[in-house]
Amino acid sequence: MRLTQGTFSFLPDLTDEQIRAQVAQETPRLQSMGDTVAVLDVVAALAETAALQRYVRPDVNEGGVIRIVEGRHPVVERLQRPGEFIANDALLDLEQNRLLIITGPNMAGKSTYLRQVSLIVLMAQMGSFVPAQSAAIGLVDRIFTRVGASDNLAGGQSTFMVEMTETAQILNCATSRSLILLDEIGRGTSTYDGLSIAWAVAEFIQDRSHLGARTLFATHYHEMTELAGLREGIKNYTVSVRERDDEVLFLRKIVAGATDRSYGIHVARLAGLPAPVLSRAQEVLAQLEHSSATASDEQASPAARPDPTLPLPHPIVEEVRQMDLFTMTPLEALNRLADLQRKLDQEPR
Repeated sequence: MRLTQGTFSFLPDLTDEQIRAQVAQETPRLQSMGDTVAVLDVVAALAETAALQRYVRPDVNEGGVIRIVEGRHPVVERLQRPGEFIANDALLDLEQNRLLIITGPNMAGKSTYLRQVSLIVLMAQMGSFVPAQSAAIGLVDRIFTRVGASDNLAGGQSTFMVEMTETAQILNCATSRSLILLDEIGRGTSTYDGLSIAWAVAEFIQDRSHLGARTLFATHYHEMTELAGLREGIKNYTVSVRERDDEVLFLRKIVAGATDRSYGIHVARLAGLPAPVLSRAQEVLAQLEHSSATASDEQASPAARPDPTLPLPHPIVEEVRQMDLFTMTPLEALNRLADLQRKLDQEPR
């Protein structure tokens, strides 16, 4: 078989080696044709999708503002019925809207919002129309994401270690022209540790002397909303909800403001947890919220604070009080007593 004038003619006298040799001579032309067809396929697919899904041509510029009006997620909206997806605006810049802290319930759409903003930016910079009413995209050099939960057990890395490794890579590699998406930083450790890390990360990104990058930061640490009043360039946004009796309706609309509830028990109910578990969880939540409110009141009122002149109980005394002697073997009790004696010996006399 011989390649002539773009067609194949059959020559029975050619061997397989000769056929392969002749095809190999046309490799550059075949590769060029393949590249051209691939580009045409991508452009045609983007054009068809833009026409069918009501995409618009974005204004891609060298400024620092990302302004999206009625933006949509290009995949999630296709998985829903027509008109069901709730569109949202977005405004990020290098001045007063550098870091947006997004709070709100589980399952309300925070992660979808983060992803749709990044996808619109990516699509715009690759030359595609985008799913929005309008979009002006100030160029970004890279998009960094820290979303989801995963571990690397084979490599000896816990979920939290993977989270911290990815966060470290972002903080060390991003620039002021990057777009950063952070979803639930610090959730893999204790509450105070996690909140402290999330708070410090947000401050580092917001600070122009470090990064000053445009960032969407979704979190359930509601304390972080205080940053908007402490640091310039940080704004609070939340996902709207509507409560009626014991029911919660997620409106999936991103609005300015903050929330102090995550509605986790409501999501657990939707997932099908047994009623006794949900009832008990509600009781525990009420107790925890009451304890937290009481502690806050005591901290706010000097009269309610303990008298510093009163002696505090010794930590070893407290440890002895908490020991359950009736569940310990004689040997365990003796070892525990020896351990307490050793601690006392180490204290200054």
